Amino acid sequence: MSDLDFTRPAQSEVYSADVSRRFFGENGRPQAIAAGSALFAENAAGNTMYFLASGEVALTRGGRPLDVIKAGEVLGEMSVLTGEPRSATATARGACEVIGLDGDAFLEAIRKTPDFALMLLAILIKRLRLALAMQMLGRNQNLAPDTVPVSGEVFDKDLLTELTTHFPGRPPVYQPKNGVIMREGEAGIFMYVVIDGAVRITAKDSVVEVVRPGGVFGEMALVDQSKRAATASAATDCNLLSINRNDFLALIRSNPAFGVSLLRALANRLRNTGRR
Repeated sequence: MSDLDFTRPAQSEVYSADVSRRFFGENGRPQAIAAGSALFAENAAGNTMYFLASGEVALTRGGRPLDVIKAGEVLGEMSVLTGEPRSATATARGACEVIGLDGDAFLEAIRKTPDFALMLLAILIKRLRLALAMQMLGRNQNLAPDTVPVSGEVFDKDLLTELTTHFPGRPPVYQPKNGVIMREGEAGIFMYVVIDGAVRITAKDSVVEVVRPGGVFGEMALVDQSKRAATASAATDCNLLSINRNDFLALIRSNPAFGVSLLRALANRLRNTGRR
């Protein structure tokens, strides 16, 4: 998919409606939605994401307006990625046309066009950066220790083993307890996979996450090439696998499971941030 060139410096807007239309059109099924009809309902199970080919769709949560999706945009992807119920109700404001793509079809489509995962990653990261900024504005102190979210197992055992053997000349790096791995505001050169131990993620001196073995951090800056959104330090002695941007892009394109695992991790992180 040559329209998506993530080897160039970060662009102000990475989303392309034309790219999405082709991706959904080649792999999904078109559907006409009558005015006033619900595409999906809050708290219902959801295994289909949609490209809105024409019309507008209103998103509501608890009966309150949340957003308006316009033609050329994607909706419903969060439930497909996380496996959780819908977080909103989607209702056609007028007659609409959508192209639906269920979870299995999405995985198969990503295998054929892995670069599309990069665009979805960029979209989720843009939302997550906004959610984190709003979260920081809304509190002035750390979360209580028992409410700090813990993440891990972004990659299953087989994929984690594959990653650790993918770079034979780059063994995991040891980081002693309290050692700083990356700093908020710096340029991002690597993403990291926690092999063992735990890593503390802080933003504006507030703990926002603890990453356990199998978890990742630092991937946001590799996708959108923005400055680090948080500081990472070793909560315990730990070993980390570092992956630079060129290797990251190569893995996305050669190993669809890698990209899908990151998409799920970011979608879950975004949902958890919104809940907090």
